[in-house]
Amino acid sequence: MIYSYYPGCTLKDRAKELDKYARASAAALGLELKELKEWQCCGAVYPAASDEIAPRLSAVRALMNAEEKKLVTMCSACHHVLKRTNFDWRNDETFRTRATNYMQPETPYDGSVKVIHFLELLRDEIGFDALKKKAVNPLTGRKIGAFYGCLLLRPGKVLSFDDPENPTIMEDFIRALGAEPMSYPYRNECCGAYVALENKQSAETQVERALNSAVAAGCEEMITACPLCMYNLVENATAHKLPVKYFTELLAEALGVKEG
Repeated sequence: MIYSYYPGCTLKDRAKELDKYARASAAALGLELKELKEWQCCGAVYPAASDEIAPRLSAVRALMNAEEKKLVTMCSACHHVLKRTNFDWRNDETFRTRATNYMQPETPYDGSVKVIHFLELLRDEIGFDALKKKAVNPLTGRKIGAFYGCLLLRPGKVLSFDDPENPTIMEDFIRALGAEPMSYPYRNECCGAYVALENKQSAETQVERALNSAVAAGCEEMITACPLCMYNLVENATAHKLPVKYFTELLAEALGVKEG
């Protein structure tokens, strides 16, 4: 199967492992991630004002340039911005008209592309039962906690990713790889996000609250899909220093394609 793929800026720089292990794992599963040509930054932050057009145009270009009908993302922020922009395109005629008039494409985007996170692809198209059978190196005995953060889950009705209050997709993913998922409070709360740039103490408080609950639940390591969460969980952890990996690294390890 071939999927259009939007990597996003951070996966080309500070989150290279998220991209590298995704590509290796996809190949092992018989999937091709076809990177979009000349993609641009998604905008990173979805605009709060509904009448802001310019911040969403980069996401619209990505949707227009998808050669396949399904556009795969890895980064929580990219997934968030692309999927919300796609929702706007389908449901907000004013936005759709103004964006089309501004960009003047040869063929107007018809809203038919479906934005999916790689975790959704594994769950809904590969299937976790099938993934379990492909795990040549089951992660038996490892106690792993998933940190969702906020961008992957909310707004729930728009993203339609999982239950924003009680998500299970990453726990099911961990279980499919042979490890034991450790559910804990605050796994679906904000890591502190960009507040860390102006108020490091606030970010540290957010991170420690999450890590305290993870350790109390028996977590020995953590995974995430968000580069910003990865940064805060590592750089702003004080009392606890749990190993944190991208979910794709865990997948590559179980599939036997992780280097080293």
